[in-house]
Order: sequence, then C-alpha cells, then structure tokens
Amino acid sequence: MMTESKAKKAKGTSRASMSRKSATRSLPKAGKKALAPPKAGATGKPASRPIEQRIRDSGDWRGQTLARMRALILEADPEMIEERKWRKPSNAMAGVPVWSHNGIVCTGETYAKVVKLTFARGASLPDPSRLFNSSLEGNTRRAIDIHEGEQVDAAALKALVKAAVSQNAAAQNGPPAKKR
Repeated sequence: MMTESKAKKAKGTSRASMSRKSATRSLPKAGKKALAPPKAGATGKPASRPIEQRIRDSGDWRGQTLARMRALILEADPEMIEERKWRKPSNAMAGVPVWSHNGIVCTGETYAKVVKLTFARGASLPDPSRLFNSSLEGNTRRAIDIHEGEQVDAAALKALVKAAVSQNAAAQNGPPAKKR
C-alpha cells in the first residue's frame, strides 16, 4: 500500500505543485542565521586569522600591545568569540577586532599614537583600578587608551572583561526591554 506522499512522488509531482505551506516548511527562510556561516571562537580560525594578520602587519608596539590585550581578554573568558566588524569592501583584511560573549564585550583598535580598547557597556562596569581613561563623558561606552610603553594591569583588565561578560549574560537573561 502506497502512502499519499509516495503516490504524489510516483506521479512526478514536484515540490512546486505542493501546497505553499508544506513546500516551505523544511526550507530555511532567507536572512535567517541558518544561512549564515557559523561564528568562530578564538580558536575557530575565520576571524582569528585576519586579526593575527593585522597584528603582524603593524609590526610595531601597537601590534605587540594589541596582541597582549587580546591574550588577556581570551584568558579572562575562554568562551569569548572573536570577530571582525565594520570593514570596508575595498579592504577585505581590514575590520575592527571585536570580542563578544552574549553581546559585544569590547573592541580593539590601533591608531597612530594609541591602542584603544572600547567596552560596549563600560559606563556601567565597576572599575576600581581606574583602567578607563577615555570616553568618560558618555553614558554607555568606556575606553582604555594605551600609549607606547604603558603597561596595563593584567588582573584589572581580566576583571573588567569578566564583569562585562557577566553583565551581558544578565542583560540577556533579564526582563524583556520595554517597548517605546
């Protein structure tokens, strides 16, 4: 005895002639995450390689500083995800290194005279060691500007990273945002 679906296939009925609901049920919708490539963690390669290349390309104190900050961030949270964001199509290797875990934790940018770590929600993070020394006037972000020859307190930076990850997790698991 043949089932109805086998009978339809036997008659040569294509997916196009089936009802719209049953034809689209198993197909992923355009724009869904199922179609996007998986994000790679610090060891997953896709974002890590260009970040490593960016560090190598700078070849000076800025690259060394960014590499050291990156290592501390990844030590603070081994589940951290590394990404490159905000790149221009004209330069495929460019892009800002971004570290996230349940949301953006911080970004790492290099400028002529400074390496800047910007914490997405830094204004609400405890900073007893007073690492934040830039973007202090804003309501949300805070940054750490590191000049040539300066050392950053590794334990204090790791504490900031852990606090940011905890804050992101709490925000994600907290009450839903109010609609405006």
